[in-house]
Parts: sequence; structure tokens; C-alpha cells
Amino acid sequence: MQLTETHIAIALEKPIRLQEYAVGIFKTIPTKSGIKKAIKKQLVFVNGNLASTALFINGGEIIELFSLENENEFKRLDLDLEVLFEDDYLAVIYKPAGILVSGNSFSTIDNALAQNLKKSNQIDAVRPRPVHRLDYPTSGLLLIGKTTSSIIALNKLFENKEIQKTYHAITIGKMEQKGEIDFPIDDKKAFTEFEVLASEISERFGFLNLVKLTPKTGRKHQLRKHLLAIGNPILGDKEYFKNGLILNGKGLYLHASTLEFPHPFTQESILITNENPKKFKKIFPK
Repeated sequence: MQLTETHIAIALEKPIRLQEYAVGIFKTIPTKSGIKKAIKKQLVFVNGNLASTALFINGGEIIELFSLENENEFKRLDLDLEVLFEDDYLAVIYKPAGILVSGNSFSTIDNALAQNLKKSNQIDAVRPRPVHRLDYPTSGLLLIGKTTSSIIALNKLFENKEIQKTYHAITIGKMEQKGEIDFPIDDKKAFTEFEVLASEISERFGFLNLVKLTPKTGRKHQLRKHLLAIGNPILGDKEYFKNGLILNGKGLYLHASTLEFPHPFTQESILITNENPKKFKKIFPK
């Protein structure tokens, strides 16, 4: 084995399990599953001792990652990303539709961040990583952490519902002007507010609507499931649809358009918006 990377743990308010803390601190292992595999392969040491998945980090520990000599180094995806906000702690980037945020695939946003963002000068700088997800077919704003303390703080903001996300979608069928969808997902409470901004008569779909969506919870596929539940699936959705109302070849008409949150370190109020994709404007020009 050979030493690959070393990290000194930052001071923490309360202990965090190693496999949670270590996500993002090593360039060569960007994911939680990768960290767990490295620990199980006995490639991670804390203060000179072999680490386990049950170990908690308090702050100040020296965390070392080793590699086997025949293992390949982590590769980065060559993909240009639009950066809408960036400082030493965090960034907001535009995620195109049709690419994964992270996962086992090589072609992910996660793998393209390092060459698109500036390296943080903070002492706890890590390889930049997303702190939330957008579905593969969804476009829009994605929040990125650049330091260990920032990733922890941003996750805390999400837990406390201090990060407000707004989406725009084009939906099928006649809708009420405003409403609330209170419909459980996977036996968990899920809540979404919607507002119809414009509607058009459609020969094929009856009605198409430009809808503003404000999720109050963050369940998997929440907006897509909620809109289908009230009988107004999102145009282009091939998972949550009504028979005979599938649009092929144009992708999903769902866009993460706004992020608003208090900066966890500067306390500045951050508001980032991104206009709807061109395909939206072909149906609703204004």
C-alpha cells in the first residue's frame, strides 16, 4: 500500500461518523459508497490506527487514505459547467438535463466539478461536491459545497428548511389557479405549493400550463409524483404519466429555477435565479 491523501479533521460541534464526515475530503474517493468500500478494504487510517465504519470523528484527527499500487487514480469528466455563483465556501452551478448529479456512472456532475470551480483557500478545503440532487432529466440550479464545514452547514440548512427552492414545469390538463398538494410519498409526509402562471389550449394534450412549484419537503421525485397525483403530469415525463399523453424526444419539462438561502459563513442572503430553458419558451414565449 502507498499513502495517497491526508486530511486533518476540522473542529466539530458534535461527533460525526467517519463514513459521513469523509465524503468529499479525498480527491480520489468522492462518494459515500466509495468511502465505505475503502474502510472495508482497510485503506483508511485515523491517527495511525486502522479505521472502521463505527468510528466517530471529533475534530483534529489525522485521516489518511492509502491505495493499492495497481489501483487507477480517480478521473474527472471533461464537461464545461455554467457557474452562477462561487466563493471560497460554496458554489451554485447550472445542471443540464440528461446528466446524473452523482453515482457510479463516470458521466456525472460530481466528476466535472473540480475542473470547473476554483479550489478553496480554506484550511478544510475538499473536492467540491453537490449537497442535494436533481433528477437525471431535470435541469437547473445545483448547490455545491467546497469545504468540509460548508458541506456540513449546508446540509444543516436543508434539514432546517432554510433553503428555499423554486421550480417551473409545464403540465398537462386543466388546473386550478393556485393550490397545495398534501400527498404522502413512500409513507412520508410530502407537501408542494403550486401556482399556474399561464395556460394554452393544446390540440394534442387539451391544456398545457406553465406552473411555478414550491416544494416544502424533499421526497424523491416529489414534484413529478405530486402533479400526477392531481391528474396533471409534467410534459415529457416517461415515469409518471397518463396513457396516451407521453411526449417523446423533448425531455422532461421540469426546471429548478431559484435557490434562496442564508450564506452559512458570510450571513449574506443569497438569491440565485436561472431562466427557463428554450424549450419552455417555445410553448410559453413570455
